[in-house]
Amino acid sequence: MNHLFEHEGADYQLWLSRCQRGYRLHLGNEVLAVDFSHQGDSGGLLTITGASEPVRFAIDGDIIHLHIRGRTRILRYRDPLSAHALVKKDAGHLMARAPMPGVVVKTSVMPGEAVTTGTALMVIESMKLESVIRSPQEGVVDRIHFNEGECFERDAVLVTITQEGH
Repeated sequence: MNHLFEHEGADYQLWLSRCQRGYRLHLGNEVLAVDFSHQGDSGGLLTITGASEPVRFAIDGDIIHLHIRGRTRILRYRDPLSAHALVKKDAGHLMARAPMPGVVVKTSVMPGEAVTTGTALMVIESMKLESVIRSPQEGVVDRIHFNEGECFERDAVLVTITQEGH
């Protein structure tokens, strides 16, 4: 599964795949052998390409505080489906795009309705997996591009939100 983390303003997309001993960490064009063994609730031993380092961590929602090699790093986990689905069109408009092909199961909002950050816009289904498309910001629903039961392709615009005042 793909994961997306933000660190010091930069986004890093990675994924893990199983191998005989632990995992492979795919980060850009690099593939690293990794393993982690817990040592208590908030720490453990992280092994990357054979070199082991003790780590401590604290998780607060989508924020991860990771202490390794005498330095604390703050990572923000970003849901990869949401990150892909929400793309700014231009100033004042936001388009919620389909992260994968599928069908609209339920529409939770109507055009003209005010939404806040995190408001469920619609539920979609793809390959028997339901996903909720949520609003990343406050605004007003401008247009819903697909009705319940209608199919769409990957990257199709599902909902357009206008920032208030635009």
